[in-house]
Order: sequence, then structure tokens, then C-alpha cells
Amino acid sequence: MAQSPFRRAFVVVLDSLGVGELPDAGAYGDEGSNTLGNVATRVPLRIPALNALGLGRVVALAGVPAEPSPRGAFGRMAEQSPGKDSVTGHWELMGLQLDRAFPTFPDGFPEASIREFERRIGRSILGNVVASGTQIIEDLGAEHLRTGRPIVYTSADSVFQIAAHEDVIPVPELYRLCEIAYGIYVEGMGLGRVIARPFVGVPGRFERTANRHDFAVPPPAETLLDRLTARGIPVHAIGKIADLFAGQGIATSSRTRSDSDVMDEVVRAVADAPPGLVFANLVDFDAQFGHRNDVEGYAANLERFDRRLAQMLPLLRRDDLLALTADHGNDPTTPSTDHSREYVPILFYGDQVAGGVDLGTRSTFADLGQTLAGVFGVGPLGCGTSMLGDIRPAAA
Repeated sequence: MAQSPFRRAFVVVLDSLGVGELPDAGAYGDEGSNTLGNVATRVPLRIPALNALGLGRVVALAGVPAEPSPRGAFGRMAEQSPGKDSVTGHWELMGLQLDRAFPTFPDGFPEASIREFERRIGRSILGNVVASGTQIIEDLGAEHLRTGRPIVYTSADSVFQIAAHEDVIPVPELYRLCEIAYGIYVEGMGLGRVIARPFVGVPGRFERTANRHDFAVPPPAETLLDRLTARGIPVHAIGKIADLFAGQGIATSSRTRSDSDVMDEVVRAVADAPPGLVFANLVDFDAQFGHRNDVEGYAANLERFDRRLAQMLPLLRRDDLLALTADHGNDPTTPSTDHSREYVPILFYGDQVAGGVDLGTRSTFADLGQTLAGVFGVGPLGCGTSMLGDIRPAAA
């Protein structure tokens, strides 16, 4: 293969921006899920930058005519790994497929494990139920303030979440509780993540803060990030990326408080990042809007991102490659507040990307990782099919 013309790659994950149910969605209770398509049906979307790259050619968007001559290459990808959580999705994007899903606890965690957790932290807990993170602090927040007992809950994902008011259990102490939970549930029971969910405010006006922290199991095998790092190619993570990979294969990282912060960091990286990979996650789509079934909020966040994208595209250098994708769905129009098993979009853009190329439906998220392995000359990875040859202009 000819040498790649790209020296830098920017991967931005619009967390939960699914584009239609996968064939096995029924096994997950996700029939009818189409995060982006259903949002567009409810709220007229103004996303000219994304549409210009070909997003409207990936999924039908009510009121948004598909761009006839997209500036980018476009397609959608199916998840090969079982499950629909962020860890699994991001790992597969970077070339690591799982054979089995992380365990979930739809009836709460086993009583014996909760008793052991309480013994180790020296206090009893509230909750131990499947719940929406915002709803459970409204339901149990006042009792938490009165008793000091941390709120434990889970979801359809493989996660043990601990919510605590920052004035009752300070953030460093909450992180310590999460580390104890990590030993019991991740190391001991194979769970995917423990998440610290601090909040502030008063009953009726509780608000989660940006001090969330994910304690994720490290990838069990090599990812593209490991391969790049081993070859001395810098990997810079923005947002929750470092948490999802437990820091593995990442040279530097930037913590952020919002999607606006993430885009500020991406723009800074476009200005001054050295050759290598910049990998960012826009978590608000999922955490602030998908999990809260906030259709209008989801649409507004998408439009905010589109405006930032339009401002950023002219700043890219000639040898830059931009990839936009997602890690799962979270359809805010359905009764569920959990992730949904969906296809995700893949959009490529750059001066040296052939516009109007339809990449079709890819059989695995790992096609992105394999493409990036080709970009940096570190392939092949163990799974996935590169799209690098497809996105190059014919004369290149």
C-alpha cells in the first residue's frame, strides 16, 4: 500500500449518536431505536456542517434533504462485540472485539457483595437498584443528605455507580469508595466499570457535577492505542477516553467539564498537536440528554456541535484526517433511558479525503481502528478491514 498522506488523525466520538437498530436489537429490547433519526423526527434539525459531510446519506433525517455531493466519505458501522456499553464500543473502535459481554445486574447486585462493600467502607448504602442517575438522586438525595449513606445503582450496562453529594462525601473520598468497589465488582466479578457520580444542590434542585470519574477495567488485549504508543506515536485523549481505556496506550490526556470544553481542547489540538492521534469523546449527548430522554436537549447539543464543527473544519491542515463516529445509541424518544444497540455513523473528512464516497455498512467498529493503523503505518490489527484505500481520491 502507498504511504499514508496523513500525519495527524482526529477521532471525535459523539457518545450515543446511533443511526438505527442493529439486526440483533430485539435481543436487547431495543427494537425501533434510531437515536439520530428519531430525534430528527421530533425536532427540526439544523446541522449543515454534518450534512455536508454526508450524515444525511447515512440515515434519513426528517426535514434535512441528503446532501447530493458530500464533502466527506460516509457510512455506518455495526458492533460485532456483544453488549452496548461505552467501554465495549470504544475498545472495538480501536480494534479490540470482545467474545462475550460484561455481566449486568438487572435486579441489583448480589446481597452478599453489597454487605461486603458496606463492611469495607464502614457504612451502609442506599439503593442497589437499576435506575436513571438523575432520578435516583431526586428519589434518594434527601435521605442521603440526612444519613450520609452513599447511593448505589446500576443500569442496563455493566456498571456499579456511586452517587454522593460533594458536601456529604467529598470527591476524593467518593473516589476511594469507588476504588473499593472496583476491587469487589471489577476485579472480583468481571464488571466493566465503577463510576463516581458526585452531585450538588438541595432537594428538588440536585445537579450532577463534572467530577464524574470512570474506573474501567483495562483492555485485555492490544488496541490501536497500545500499538501507536509502542511505536512512539503520540496518543492524546480528551474527555472520558482515558478513563475508558484505564489510561492504557495514552500518552497525554485532558479532562473536561462539558462538550464545549471537549471542543475547545480539540480546536487547541488542531492548532498545535504533533503528528499522532487525538481521540475525543463528547459525553453530554449520552449523559445529559440520552439518559434523561431529553429529545430537545439532544437536538440542541447536536446543533451546537455542528456550529463548532463548521468553525473547526477550515483549521485542519492538509495532512490531517478527521473521523466522526459514535460508540452505541441512546434513543431519547423511547421509554428506555439506557443505551441502545444501534449502528453508528462513520464520517471522514480532510483535504486528502475523497468526497462523496459511500463506505456502505461495515461489519465491525474495528474497521475504524484498522483504517487508523494504516494511516500511521502500524498495521495490521487483529480484526477489521481498512477503509484507507476507499477514502483516498482516485488519483492519489
